[in-house]
Parts: sequence; structure tokens; C-alpha cells
Amino acid sequence: MSKWLIAVFAVFMLAACSDKEQQVNLAENEQIIEEGTVGFEIMGETIEEASGVPTEEKESIISSFEEYIASFNAKDIDRYVNTLSKNPQGFSIEDDQEAAKMAFEQYDITKTASDITIVKYNENEAQVYANIVTDMTELASGTELQDEGRQVTVLVKEDNAWKVTSIYYIGNQF
Repeated sequence: MSKWLIAVFAVFMLAACSDKEQQVNLAENEQIIEEGTVGFEIMGETIEEASGVPTEEKESIISSFEEYIASFNAKDIDRYVNTLSKNPQGFSIEDDQEAAKMAFEQYDITKTASDITIVKYNENEAQVYANIVTDMTELASGTELQDEGRQVTVLVKEDNAWKVTSIYYIGNQF
């Protein structure tokens, strides 16, 4: 499996059939964030954190994001699906669940998130930026691969809990 194939695989797994009408511009140095858009701003190496996020909500949002990553790493399909919105934007829960099952059968996959930052927030939606490293080992061949990129995970509040509704990922160029 080549390097480009892992990047394609990572985008598929993270974006889960993203809606083509949703446009994302993840520019290297600047992103203008408008109401109803997804994005983040990079000033040098610093990601700007959203202001005005209540402490309790911040903890809940970050905890939900971390559970999303942990459940994927644990290869626990039910736990993973529980982190997803009942009405996701840009992907189907059933398709995502099948893709995850297939990936778990063929690969040992571990995602590591760093620089986790809430970049946009209102009482019903939060956008979480993270640098993501995906380490994969193909079980059949033992081939090891790694992909690194930036991700914005959009979470919505459902039944007083934060759930993943869409994911935007761009792999780092090497």
C-alpha cells in the first residue's frame, strides 16, 4: 500500500463520505471563519481558541472528542457509533460503521490527537481542531504506514451530549 493510498484511506475514514456541497478551505496560514462555515485560523504554529466557551462545556466537548478517538482506537463499533450524531451531516452512520468494521478487520489502526482546540463555539455546535497522526499496520502483510494531518471535527449537542456530526481533514504534504 503506497503513501498516497493511506492518505486516501485516512480521508475516507475521517470524512466518511463528506457532502460535496460543504466547502472547506484549510489554508496554510489563514482561514476566514464566517457564520455557518467550518474552519480555523493558523497564525504561525498557533491555533486560535474560541472565546467565551463556558468551562463546563469546554470540558464536555473535549471529553466527547477524546471519546470519539478512544472508541475508534479500541475498535469498539458500538462505542464508536455512540459518539456520532443521530443526524450526521455529510455521511451515513451505516456506511461509516461498515467502513470502520472493514478497516478494523484489515488493519491495526491507532489515531493520536494533539493540539486539541475548540476553534468555534455556540451553545449547539462546536468545532474542534486537532493534529491527527494515524498509524496503520496491515494485518495480512505487516506493512506499517503513517499519515499526519489536520482535522476539524464538528460536534452538535444532542440530548445534552456532544456528538460528532461531520469531519474535515487535510493531510500534511511531505
